[in-house]
Amino acid sequence: METIRYGPDPSQLAELTRPAGRPKGVVVVIHGGFWRSRYDLSLGRPLAASLAAEGWAAWNVEYRRVGNGGGWPGTFDDIAAAIDALADVDDLDTGSVLTLGHSAGGHLAVWAAGRARLAGPAWGRPRVAVTGALSQAGVLDLAAARDANLGTGAVQDFMGGSRDDRYRLADPAAMIPLDVPVRCIHGTEDDVVPLSQSTGYVERAVRAGADAELTAVAGDHFVLIDPASAAWARTLQILTALG
Repeated sequence: METIRYGPDPSQLAELTRPAGRPKGVVVVIHGGFWRSRYDLSLGRPLAASLAAEGWAAWNVEYRRVGNGGGWPGTFDDIAAAIDALADVDDLDTGSVLTLGHSAGGHLAVWAAGRARLAGPAWGRPRVAVTGALSQAGVLDLAAARDANLGTGAVQDFMGGSRDDRYRLADPAAMIPLDVPVRCIHGTEDDVVPLSQSTGYVERAVRAGADAELTAVAGDHFVLIDPASAAWARTLQILTALG
């Protein structure tokens, strides 16, 4: 595992884990935790190790979160910069780059897959193209999550202020349809991020002509990031099909 910094802040770093042979693609791992600073990229390390064992190059991203300089717009700046930093990694083919995120990381994974559609040099002109996204119980409708008070005010803390035009730039639900495939996997017993966050996104995306699919699996919010679980085995299958 190699740690690479993409900015001067202590949280602006990523861990690159390469497979034994030539990678079949790059998976950008974006951890969750409702965008809050008490959660970090250690959540993604077991997934990165499993991905490398399956032949992927894993790019486990840390970013500024609420409580250490993150939120709007810093967290978005960091995710964009972290993915673009892949262009500077020696001997790494970025022809296939998939984003994989859990919970709040799922929001950021799908957002990153669509950022080329947004205005602004930092977001709208990616150096590295995302070719597909996989959301694991992602918060894909920020407006609905705010209204439902998910994470006890997590969206309010993350975005700040009232619900306004910033959501058009930050909310995956407002960015439909994307030009790349989006896959969602969600536990049917999830009581942290409701299954409706994934079903609603996929239904709207499909109606808009996008390539989006949902896989519902048995289990709670956290079974998706357990490398020993059947849900993770299914996640690996979805990534293989996307790649």
